[in-house]
Amino acid sequence: MAGSTSKRYPAELKARAVRMVAERPADETEWAAIKRIAPLLGVGTPETLRKWVRQAEIDSGSREGVTTAESEQVRRLKREVAELKRANSILKAASAFFAAELDRPSV
Repeated sequence: MAGSTSKRYPAELKARAVRMVAERPADETEWAAIKRIAPLLGVGTPETLRKWVRQAEIDSGSREGVTTAESEQVRRLKREVAELKRANSILKAASAFFAAELDRPSV
């Protein structure tokens, strides 16, 4: 995944950044807080932090969307399906090979 930030930023940093946005002063908008906090914590762009905030809202149930756990399960199942398809094609090829061997007249 080219845009994935899971490798670049530790989970603790993400959680802290999201918490700081949630605990912003009452007179500060969410976007203003995001723009202020992102550079403080060394987050590349405010948009990255905004996405973390949105995902945290989804994960907590306060916003509609696909949770992190659901996304991981889908990724895991897709990998498993791909692996099973590869194994199935190998078995089909082996089956065709052995069927051809059985059909050959013995000399």
